Amino acid sequence: MTKSSKEWLRRHVTDQYVKKARQQGYRSRAAFKLLEIDSKEKLLRPGMTVVDLGAAPGGWSQVAAGKVKPGGRVIAIDLVEIAPISGVSVLKGDFRQVAVETGADVVLSDLSPNLSGITNVDQARWLELAQAAAELCRKALKPDGVFVVKAFHGEAFDELLERLKAVFKKVKVVKPSASRGESAETYVVARDLRAL
Repeated sequence: MTKSSKEWLRRHVTDQYVKKARQQGYRSRAAFKLLEIDSKEKLLRPGMTVVDLGAAPGGWSQVAAGKVKPGGRVIAIDLVEIAPISGVSVLKGDFRQVAVETGADVVLSDLSPNLSGITNVDQARWLELAQAAAELCRKALKPDGVFVVKAFHGEAFDELLERLKAVFKKVKVVKPSASRGESAETYVVARDLRAL
């Protein structure tokens, strides 16, 4: 095992959010990122329809399913298998090629490309996915809907913000405390689609 792998494993095992996820039955520490964003931004309510892009292992879908009960629906999409989650319809495939229903209240995108370790390559891959998710919102999201997307500070960050501002009327950057402080990861909450 490499030194960086050992460091990651040590940090992961001692991470307070990993421990809380296990204790509270969440599939990943990422659940706490969405819980915090939702607490501050008031995204999820009973009866809503939510589409979760890049959903595996399902932590965000678990949170969303709990928040939209009763009467709500969560559709989780990922390239990899997702074990069944109560209240969640799982679709296996690339969200860019799967038929996604229209009329979603919220589109969530905590997805990340397979990382190469080459910063400019990873930024380009991430930007491509984030922009494709924003385009999906034009088809799937209600006009007053909300889009939450993972973002990484770096050369592509400003380009994503400009793209989102062209698609949505309100764009806000948020960094939940469950995101590791040393991580370039952050989230963007975009609301209210602009007319084409």
